[in-house]
Amino acid sequence: HTGERPYECPTCRKDFGNSSMLLKHHRTHTGEHPYKCTECGKAFILSSCLIQHQHVHSQEKPHKCPSCGRCF
Repeated sequence: HTGERPYECPTCRKDFGNSSMLLKHHRTHTGEHPYKCTECGKAFILSSCLIQHQHVHSQEKPHKCPSCGRCF
């Protein structure tokens, strides 16, 4: 909550509050997508994006609307 942003991108000098956000950002410069879907080969910058993508292949709908009950 201090607003301190001690992690600086060596490429564009943008600064970040934590190292994981810097790493994610830096991958936009390098083009690195280390998390690859074993079903279709699509690759992602973040593991959380891969996990979300994998629902496309499994037809899993992990979220349920509390208002209407529909899953998505």
